[in-house]
Amino acid sequence: MITVQGVVDRVGPTLLHVRLGGADQHVSDVVIAEPGRRDQVGDGDLVLGVSVRTARDAVELVRHCGAQGAAAVLLKPPLPTRAAVRDAIRTCQLALVEVHTSAAWAQVVWLLRSVLDAAADESELGDAPSGGLGDLFRLADAAASVIDAPVTIEDANSRVLAYSARQDRTDPARVSTIMGRRVPDDVLARFRSRGVFRELSRGRTTIFVPAQKDGTLPRLIVPIRMGGELLGSMWAVVPGPVSDERAAAFADTAPVVALHLLRRRATEDAERRRSAELVRSVLDGQGSVRLAAAELNLADVPHRVVAIAAQTQDTLGAEGQRLALWERITTGVGRHPAVAELRDVLYAVVPDRDGDGGWPSLRAALAGDRTPPLVAAGPPVRLADLAESRARAEELLALLRAGLVPGPMTSHEQAWPVLVLHRAAVAATGAGAIEFGPLPLLRAQDEGSGTSYVDTLYEWLRHPGDPRAASRALRIHPNTLRYRVARLTELVAVDLEDPDVRLALLTQLTALRWG
Repeated sequence: MITVQGVVDRVGPTLLHVRLGGADQHVSDVVIAEPGRRDQVGDGDLVLGVSVRTARDAVELVRHCGAQGAAAVLLKPPLPTRAAVRDAIRTCQLALVEVHTSAAWAQVVWLLRSVLDAAADESELGDAPSGGLGDLFRLADAAASVIDAPVTIEDANSRVLAYSARQDRTDPARVSTIMGRRVPDDVLARFRSRGVFRELSRGRTTIFVPAQKDGTLPRLIVPIRMGGELLGSMWAVVPGPVSDERAAAFADTAPVVALHLLRRRATEDAERRRSAELVRSVLDGQGSVRLAAAELNLADVPHRVVAIAAQTQDTLGAEGQRLALWERITTGVGRHPAVAELRDVLYAVVPDRDGDGGWPSLRAALAGDRTPPLVAAGPPVRLADLAESRARAEELLALLRAGLVPGPMTSHEQAWPVLVLHRAAVAATGAGAIEFGPLPLLRAQDEGSGTSYVDTLYEWLRHPGDPRAASRALRIHPNTLRYRVARLTELVAVDLEDPDVRLALLTQLTALRWG
């Protein structure tokens, strides 16, 4: 348990000061007093007079709190100096705490709740030090108390960072947002069509969105900014239009959230850089791979290296997509891949297993994009051989980019035949193998006369004994296929009954097509 004086001491004299009464009373919770709704005040509560403006209202609040066993009433100047208010405090045996005039009520709520949470942690852990003054979830709870509505805190990419505990007012849009840890595309589209995100970018203090025909409840939205940069936003599910006073109190929470987001981003950036350096070392096979893998918390099981590239020609767009992809696959609930960026490609190291954090879950997560990235997964290998899996992933990514493998996603198991053919084609081309035999003459005939002998021969050799399959690949009638084969054998006098000739020609044609 912590006393009123203990709470004030922890928050600091800049914001709070005990003016009168029993500061040794124990505190249990923080409550915001509202006109006509004071039944929520209970024993040991710190009661914030957010909407109290006159001495008469303050006296009424003090008497009600005294009857309910509250610990203290918090008021802003000049109310704590009014004689009637001080007399009521003495009569009711409460503590009177003065809140600094310029202090935002939202900031006060957050700090008070953080202090109480820290005190509760200390009581459970004995003398162990507290873990700090709360996190974004506590801040979301504080903001929810200020606006008297459920609140979500989202980043600039509409990804949910935190949400308040209260769920008394909700709709399918809020449920799906919290469950998926990001705003669903259809919900985004509805709010975008109403100009919400355009208003956020313009720097509006608060944005009210009325109820929608699909059952989506009204929202009060506050942008979170720092130094002109939009860091995110807060969304409150409200019953209807909100008074200017309460909307302003909700907006006052934004600077506090912004500071928290900046600290969080700085910490994440440092962790990301450190993790990326370790990932690069295991991908390059340099130094102690096992030591780096241990620091990355990679289990001693087969892993894959997955190469991920943005599908856009615009440099800024590609960079933004890579950043969004990085944030998505390295945040959220459960185990996350180890990720690094090398030469405009993201490399993720994932275990080759089903379940959370494995290659199948990463593949499913990336496949849901409206414009999915190119994704190539190398073969599963031991941790010591991750450089080999990376090399295969890079080869597959190059084949995806060239259109030689159907995309946008593939894996070593799916595309190994193409890898073999491509390597053989590159080797044959480098050795000048396509310059021998009848192939140069057939190519010259096609270029000069507009025939398709090279393609016909390729499909005929690929489908031995199956002219129907070969003709379907060429989109011609089987009789046309037979006629073309007969004509080209007359043109170049090649013996297609000889298996070595067929194999040599297929090697040349493969090199021509895949090299």
